[in-house]
Amino acid sequence: MHQIDTPIPSGHIEQHMRSSAILTDIVIGMSDGLTVPFALAAGLSGAVGNNHLSLIWIAGIAEIAAGSIAMGLGGYLAGKTEIDHYNSELKREYDEVERLPEREKEEVREFFSGLGLSRDVQEQAVEEMTRDRDKWVDFMMKYELGLDKPDPQRARKSAFNIGFSYIVGGLIPLSPYFFVRDGITGLRISAAITLCCLFIFGYFKSKFTDVNPIAGALRVMIIGALAAGCAFAVARLIQS
Repeated sequence: MHQIDTPIPSGHIEQHMRSSAILTDIVIGMSDGLTVPFALAAGLSGAVGNNHLSLIWIAGIAEIAAGSIAMGLGGYLAGKTEIDHYNSELKREYDEVERLPEREKEEVREFFSGLGLSRDVQEQAVEEMTRDRDKWVDFMMKYELGLDKPDPQRARKSAFNIGFSYIVGGLIPLSPYFFVRDGITGLRISAAITLCCLFIFGYFKSKFTDVNPIAGALRVMIIGALAAGCAFAVARLIQS
């Protein structure tokens, strides 16, 4: 649930939720984009060795294309579901305000009571709040249901942000294979570059989420290394 550009009395515009939504999309796209193509390229390197290097390029690009579309579609559906859920609850809240105004007023009164306001101030606040039906419903949506109005463009923005981040992340582990003559050399270079990127990515991701940045960075890097290592080992095992 993301509140967008909410004005406050000073004239300042709050954009924390928008930034948070974009950051979440980038994290989702980049984390999978760095890890999945890296593991795929590692597995193919173990399978083809020094032969058929073009197979790694083709399979890697195909995976990035398919993965970015799938991830973007997932982001779109998640954003659309959020909007549909909000609209459904909004319609229900308008109906309840229309049919059961006294019960809804009592819920508003309970909220102000929880803030420690006196009975007289509660009554005055309820009277002011329920005078305008739209403001009343908005109040109930936010403080009773905990729902902020989502950005109507959220689904499309999320699809683009996640899909594009996946492409950027996926090209990082794949790019060394375009400049080497054999898969194992490409894997070594790819592993060094990708693990460094995973560490940096995990560091900044952890800082934004108030997690120990070094521990978070190491965790993200180790997960990527394990995924690639397992893919490589399985490919070699099947080949042998």
